[in-house]
Amino acid sequence: MRPIRISMPAAVAVLTAAVLFYGSSSPASNAGFRSPAAASTVSQEAATGRGRPYVSTTLYFGTGRHDGKPPITEEQFDKFIADVVTPRFPAGLTLQEGRGQWRDKEGDINREKSYELTVLYPVTEARARDADIEYIRDLYCTTWELESVGRADARVQVDF
Repeated sequence: MRPIRISMPAAVAVLTAAVLFYGSSSPASNAGFRSPAAASTVSQEAATGRGRPYVSTTLYFGTGRHDGKPPITEEQFDKFIADVVTPRFPAGLTLQEGRGQWRDKEGDINREKSYELTVLYPVTEARARDADIEYIRDLYCTTWELESVGRADARVQVDF
């Protein structure tokens, strides 16, 4: 049987992953080791100590358009936020500029200026807010003939 040769960086990566996943092999050091499920429970308990249950929704708006049409301008996007988003989320929102990349339905990779919009709302309002968010996504796509607006939802604890 021939020995397996592995590079030093690869060996370090494998050992680090093993220690993080399994913990140390020493029984004494395993006494304080928590499984990922236990660690998750602890962090959830810590998070529930403050705030109220909310949903955090982030929408990912691209500005590139198809068929040689010019990209959506900052002024057009700002007007969309003022006219469409703000009336539905007057309590507040967070908007960040980004650079996005995604694969379209034809398989092409598109790179474009993008915006990440985050809104927070109480869990008790989730059904009503879902309708608002879907309206925003649909209108943005329809207005500028786009394929999609990405959406990510997470349940969070919020304290203002």
